[in-house]
Amino acid sequence: MADPASTSVQPKGATGCLVLADGTVVWGMGFGATGDAVGEVCFNTAITGYQEVMTDPSYAAQIVTFTFPHIGNVGTNAEDVESAVEGAVGCVVREPITASSNFRATQDFSEWMAARGKIGLSGVDTRALTRRIRLSGAPNAVIAHSPNGTFDIPALIKRAQDWAGLEGMDLAQRVTRETTEQWGGGAWALGKGYSRAAWDGRPHVVAIDYGAKDNIFRNLVQAGARVTVLPAKATMAEIMALKPNGVFLSNGPGDPAATGEYAVPVIKALLDADMPLFGICLGHQMLALASGAKTVKMHQGHRGANHPVKRLDSGVVEITSMNHGFAVDGTTLPDELEETHVSLFDGSNCGIAVKGKKAFGVQYHPEASPGPQDSFYLFEKFVGMLG
Repeated sequence: MADPASTSVQPKGATGCLVLADGTVVWGMGFGATGDAVGEVCFNTAITGYQEVMTDPSYAAQIVTFTFPHIGNVGTNAEDVESAVEGAVGCVVREPITASSNFRATQDFSEWMAARGKIGLSGVDTRALTRRIRLSGAPNAVIAHSPNGTFDIPALIKRAQDWAGLEGMDLAQRVTRETTEQWGGGAWALGKGYSRAAWDGRPHVVAIDYGAKDNIFRNLVQAGARVTVLPAKATMAEIMALKPNGVFLSNGPGDPAATGEYAVPVIKALLDADMPLFGICLGHQMLALASGAKTVKMHQGHRGANHPVKRLDSGVVEITSMNHGFAVDGTTLPDELEETHVSLFDGSNCGIAVKGKKAFGVQYHPEASPGPQDSFYLFEKFVGMLG
């Protein structure tokens, strides 16, 4: 496949393409669903966990370029789905999708993608595409799959150009639960599935769902909590009516400043009420905004399962899982916020604590899925605050 920096004539047999807003067309072989979808093109460096990545609601309105060449080898199964709601709209991979080879697989990746309405593109030089994103930033694009190889390229270019992009976009309302849910399962074990727990005597955590991964709730259960999940626009009155011991602020997609229009006033009220709070990813950004900090759109974002983060109180380095295209601007932290973690890749903020409060957040994903388990202590820290 040619360098995606240059537009090329459609190769013979090409059934898929990625059309960037600047007119660049990247050709390949389509798989999964047919049709086209618009989104921001990003890249993820994880070697494993493509199913969890594709079902993470934080990837809503995004097209994921996987830097690891062999995606789809282990197939898919019902246990590794992170959410039933919208995730990534499509993905770009290097090698063709092969038949699955794993004892847990129940469906091939291409079939699974088609069943979920997600479009895939294989046969792409993902190294060159990743380099382009690193140099020029994450572009808006349309990914398309037509089994007969017919595409209206000018129309696809226009669609990519007309899409407003993620900045200023509130996507949490598209991916949140619509009703209150009493969460059930705990940690997964091979041959046993997800555990069940008795709730008597456990502290009660109310989780606000801005686009949450299910494994976050399972980790809260594993750490000793009972969890109730509320929609993104839950009010202070609705939260307090459940008599929580603490409130969790979930991950999610889109621009935190846009979601903050309705989320920040509620979080400010929770802080004023001295409610223990724990935020992950978008929830971390919401907590920062509620405390007076600002967020910024990143050039390329952080997405992968090998990101080193330094814990400033001890100097310990955690290897973490990340997925974010916006970040808390560390230069805007007010006096009431303490910076607790920073990225060793670029020095960006990865953790805060509210001084004098039982409230903290991290930019990365301590539940991993996929990724290392270095940061599970954060769930235990939060639950330990609840008495």
